[in-house]
Amino acid sequence: MEWLAVIMFGCAALVLLSGYPVAFALGGTAVVFAVFGVAIGAIPETLLNAMPTRLYGIMGNVTLMAVPLFIFMGVTLEKAKIAEDLLTQMAKLWGRRPGGLALSVAIVGMLLAASTGIVGATVVTMGLLSLPAMLRAGYHPKDATGIICAAGTLGQIIPPSIVLVLLGDVLSSAYQQAQRAMGKYPPDSVSVGDLFAGALIPGITLVALYCFYLFYIAWRQPKRLPAAQKANDSEHRSTTQVWLSFIAPLLLIVLVLGAILGGVATPTEASALGAAGALMLATLKRQLTWQKLMNITSETALTTGMVFMILIGASIFSLVFRAFGGDDLIHQALSSLPGGHWTALVVVLITMFLLGFILDFIEITFVVVPLVAPALLVGGFDPVWLGVIFAIVLQTSFLTPPFGFSLFYLRGVAPTTVKTADIYRGVLPYILIQLALIGVLVAFPQLATSLPQWLYGH
Repeated sequence: MEWLAVIMFGCAALVLLSGYPVAFALGGTAVVFAVFGVAIGAIPETLLNAMPTRLYGIMGNVTLMAVPLFIFMGVTLEKAKIAEDLLTQMAKLWGRRPGGLALSVAIVGMLLAASTGIVGATVVTMGLLSLPAMLRAGYHPKDATGIICAAGTLGQIIPPSIVLVLLGDVLSSAYQQAQRAMGKYPPDSVSVGDLFAGALIPGITLVALYCFYLFYIAWRQPKRLPAAQKANDSEHRSTTQVWLSFIAPLLLIVLVLGAILGGVATPTEASALGAAGALMLATLKRQLTWQKLMNITSETALTTGMVFMILIGASIFSLVFRAFGGDDLIHQALSSLPGGHWTALVVVLITMFLLGFILDFIEITFVVVPLVAPALLVGGFDPVWLGVIFAIVLQTSFLTPPFGFSLFYLRGVAPTTVKTADIYRGVLPYILIQLALIGVLVAFPQLATSLPQWLYGH
């Protein structure tokens, strides 16, 4: 009955393209096909009884408890204008140098990525704050919008981010499934902490490549990245004041990530530390009011609800898809490709890249990764390395014209004088940088695997 799995996947795709909410499109399609499958005797009736158990398993997953707390941490830092203050002060310090504004955006984007992991919020925040200043300074729109979009997508790869939490949980299940298929008992595990450690060096490398590119342009073509017009002395902050603005969020990130990588706390415990620290920073800046706290809580609840509804829908879809033999079909299709597991990896990455034009990372992580990852892991790929590659491919997809999500986010807040074509041209160098990083990771997988091995011994 594998043909039913193919039909179900096609029907789900059609419902998604119709604009119906992802969670209900996946879950609803799966339930309809499950009832049909039971009626014709293709799958056992006990499958319907297994659905509630799957839901209980999701809601009781300790790792996923980190998701609402990391979201709360990011929203709090955004609403408390901590990121806004950091970007403003760094721009005042470096803006008087060629390329200074662009470098400020790259570094602040890295910090926002580590503290929020929410691409849309980062791109919109930096678009509203830095784009007008860069245009006033004489930046070409393509250079200004390019670095804003590129820095905004760093939330996909810089730990600790929501993307890596969700991807780590899915890869852990896929890795155990792959090992059981290979007859290995008990199977080894891979944790969210492993993925955080694996993504750290590639993430920092990516930011360094962005900065090197900006340094090169500022050196060779300083008119493209001019210094901002010199402001009055009273408008400048001292270096000490800038560092004070910089240290607070940086210290919070170091505490959260250090607690995870050092084995002092689990990702869930560290996310609670991050949420409490963000509240403390907001209170110290006198930016936390009762109304703002209610807004933070409300936005966190809405985002968390969306994530878990998609996870529930995807989990039901995956259960029914496997019951029809869809996972065996995918495994056979990938293993039969000429060129072996490397060809299979290329096909999967291209598919994920294209799906990134129409689906958010949450849907891709919960729907596509559980279906394809076990087959790739059976082929011998390291799970941490594979997770990092997945994250960078999704990040590149979100940056690629004409459908990249970050491009839409910036287009929504950019002035009408900035043409859409300028945004498209501006991101091209950063797409090439990310593709180059993928190539480096393929040639030197140790960039992703050495730190987890050193920290955890596997």
